[in-house]
Amino acid sequence: MFEFQWPWLLLLLPLPLLVWWLEERKQRQQALRAPLFLYWKMQRQQGKKVKSHFPWYNFLLWLLLVIAVARPTWVGDSVALPSSGRDLMVSIDISGSMEMEDMMIDNQQINRLVAVKALMKEFIERRDGDRLGLILFGEQAYLQTPLTFDLKTVQLMLDETEIGLAGSSRTAIGDSIGLAVKRLKDRDAENRVLILLTDGQNNTGVLNPIQAAELAEHAGVTIYTIGVGAEKMVVRNSFFGNRTINPSKELDEATLKAVAEKTGGLYFRAKNTQELQQIYAKLDELEPVEDLDQSYRPSKALFFIPLLLAIALSLLKVLIRILVNPKKRNETLRNETQQEIHNA
Repeated sequence: MFEFQWPWLLLLLPLPLLVWWLEERKQRQQALRAPLFLYWKMQRQQGKKVKSHFPWYNFLLWLLLVIAVARPTWVGDSVALPSSGRDLMVSIDISGSMEMEDMMIDNQQINRLVAVKALMKEFIERRDGDRLGLILFGEQAYLQTPLTFDLKTVQLMLDETEIGLAGSSRTAIGDSIGLAVKRLKDRDAENRVLILLTDGQNNTGVLNPIQAAELAEHAGVTIYTIGVGAEKMVVRNSFFGNRTINPSKELDEATLKAVAEKTGGLYFRAKNTQELQQIYAKLDELEPVEDLDQSYRPSKALFFIPLLLAIALSLLKVLIRILVNPKKRNETLRNETQQEIHNA
């Protein structure tokens, strides 16, 4: 739909008509003071026409300028904004232990962080309408991406994540929970969700996970914890042959379960990429809290169109004067010269 932002300015459109009418009236009054025949005769002797033309060019410029100032705008149909009650903060362990290559994707062995990032991509894409944030933690926790509807930015920041950015030797699970609670506490109580992925145990930081879970419970934050890592892994050794180890022996499942239960969440165990994918699908079933429906009407300003037309007409008039006026001046000069010669 086409509309003007300042439609009251269109009242200025008749102004040139009023000025022209007043000027015409004044000229007619002056003409009536002399005998009509004498007035026509004088006009013919001077090579002038008695007709008075309306200045259409100037009026057209005025019309375009007034329309531009009135801010013409094209307003589209109403578009509903995606409404969702979910604010999801994802906290990912990037300590050195996440470098363990005990995961498989397409028959290719990869480390835990690569698996988390690969499957998290699909999870993020399905969060259309949700607000997501990203926390990374190792020896310390830091906010990689604040809560945002811009899922592409979250995915980009996740793709750039590397092991060891937050320290590689220790894991501050409690501090990561505390940071998430700090970022989520200003949101609606039903709207606060933290998804925590780790493969180890808390061995550094100011807060221990249970204390952080108490803060989360008090703030109304629901925590879903995911323990990542295989339970069995075959290690090839040239001297002693192949042997089977448990690469997840450092995983503190008891604490992760306690944190989830204390906040009303769930604990999931991801021993391979298939289970991790199933966990993401399970998290998709989180019920959103309905917000008030919001909508907006996209608009596009069109003031530049009449403005550019006015500028183009002005430049065209200047160009015509430059090209035509020299001929008229030469013709006038030639006539004056001939008149002087004739008089002489």
